[in-house]
Amino acid sequence: MTPQITIDPRSPSPAFRQVVDQLRHLLVAEVLKPGDILPSVRRLAIDLGLNHNSIAEAYRMLAAEGWLDLAQGRSVRVRPRSAEPAPSRSERKELRASYHRRLQHLIAEMRAKGLTQEWIAAQLREISKEKPA
Repeated sequence: MTPQITIDPRSPSPAFRQVVDQLRHLLVAEVLKPGDILPSVRRLAIDLGLNHNSIAEAYRMLAAEGWLDLAQGRSVRVRPRSAEPAPSRSERKELRASYHRRLQHLIAEMRAKGLTQEWIAAQLREISKEKPA
């Protein structure tokens, strides 16, 4: 299955990060399901017009998170994932701080492009209520 991924060359986010974020969204939303075969590193790199190292890094990151099964000479497959153990109190604090920083950067980028605080807040509220597709 070839996932729907688009790369925004104007984004301050590196291409491999855009690939990771979009694939993770498709995985969480269960558009990509356990057992699905993803394009090879080379194929996806060609399709997206990226260096194969960017795709390889994205696949490695998702494999480290437990989403993908990477094996030399075999297709890249979506792995079944069991529920992760609940993070400890200190891990939750670190996660929240990390997400807070990422949101600050994203909101600053949106404000720099002229989007209003009201629009951003409304989008965050709407998106946070969405159920995975």
